[in-house]
Amino acid sequence: MMPLLLTFLAAVTAFVNVNVLPMDSERVLMHQTVLIDGDRIVAVGPASEVDVPAGATVIDGSGMWLMPGLAEMHGHIPPPSQPREEIEAVLFLYAANGITTVRGMLGWPGQLELREEVRAGQLLSPTLYLAGPSFSGQTVQTPEAARARVRTQVAEGWDLLKVHPGLSRGVYDAMADEAARLGIRFGGHVPQDVGLLHALETGQETFDHMDGFGAHLGTDGPPDAADLRAIVEKTRDAGAWIVPTSVLWELFLGVASLDEMRARPELRYTSPQNVAAWTRAYRTRLENAPPSGQQMAENRKIILKALSDGGVPILMGTDAPQQFSIPGFSLHREVAYMVRAGMTPYDVLVSGTRNVGHYFEDKDTFGLVAEGHRADLVLLAANPLEDIRAIDAIEGVMLRGRFVPRSEINTRLAEIEAWYARDGQR
Repeated sequence: MMPLLLTFLAAVTAFVNVNVLPMDSERVLMHQTVLIDGDRIVAVGPASEVDVPAGATVIDGSGMWLMPGLAEMHGHIPPPSQPREEIEAVLFLYAANGITTVRGMLGWPGQLELREEVRAGQLLSPTLYLAGPSFSGQTVQTPEAARARVRTQVAEGWDLLKVHPGLSRGVYDAMADEAARLGIRFGGHVPQDVGLLHALETGQETFDHMDGFGAHLGTDGPPDAADLRAIVEKTRDAGAWIVPTSVLWELFLGVASLDEMRARPELRYTSPQNVAAWTRAYRTRLENAPPSGQQMAENRKIILKALSDGGVPILMGTDAPQQFSIPGFSLHREVAYMVRAGMTPYDVLVSGTRNVGHYFEDKDTFGLVAEGHRADLVLLAANPLEDIRAIDAIEGVMLRGRFVPRSEINTRLAEIEAWYARDGQR
């Protein structure tokens, strides 16, 4: 598999006669020209009114829809110890599926250098924002150690802190206090000793996997309506964000169909050894599945819809790569789940575009098709506001001003499939 080490030269690109989903509201701007100079959108307007400079690369968008790139807000990237081919494959799988931003939620030593390669345009990849190595019951056992770990990660330049289970309340509070003092955000799981309410009060910013909500509301039956309204209000008032990762959680709860998962066509982009291992692991999981798993899965849909309807901002995320969860493709399965849970297609798309731009507004300007925004775009053959499955119909992806057409995506995917099919690939 050939490495994708590229230098992106500043260039002018024009999408002409394209229908635009700007994502500032639920609307479509018909027959537009979107002009990109370098990595920025510099003009959006009716095709009859926007002049295309001589020498610009012109992409005919007739009959197609242009929207902001999507985001994987709970993603993972292989550590630098893994083969370079695998790291590049994972990054491209995200991009091939319209994901132009990834929030990596488990950092590894040496991974910040990868983030800088991407920023310098040396690697075809979504823009990366990275959490450092996690805070867990194994990595920090004392308040002093937690404070020291926060200081170290701030000095190293990580974008946020990742919380894993196992932290005592005293250690968690020390981490949170030091993070607030130094101005770095934190999110992830809710340790059992901390609990959802205390995590909200302490300033945890994202609640990934909707962590803590099931324990707070109970799993013996559907959540009590009054209790659900109360925790939605507390979550909204705390300024917290939710990253659902619900499709994967159906696997963890033992309510997913093994036959359906094994039949997913995207499994060609991982190794047969991985698929075999995941199959064995899931069969073992089914033997030990909690009797309340189905109720817990149904409750997750109820809670997600209540949070979304109650004004709590949702951030699109899947926790890929994971068991039967292939980067990029997993997001397409996740958005379909979100619609089934009762969110509108527009609200689902907001969770992967405008909301992400708001979350990262201190880092850059992106998330809309608008002047001044980073040129992260997806060109689609159909309108996802009418049917969310239209995000599968990708005609091309633009990452920071570099357009990757469908033909190039297909060629690269074929290379990745061939690499994973080789004997001995992990």
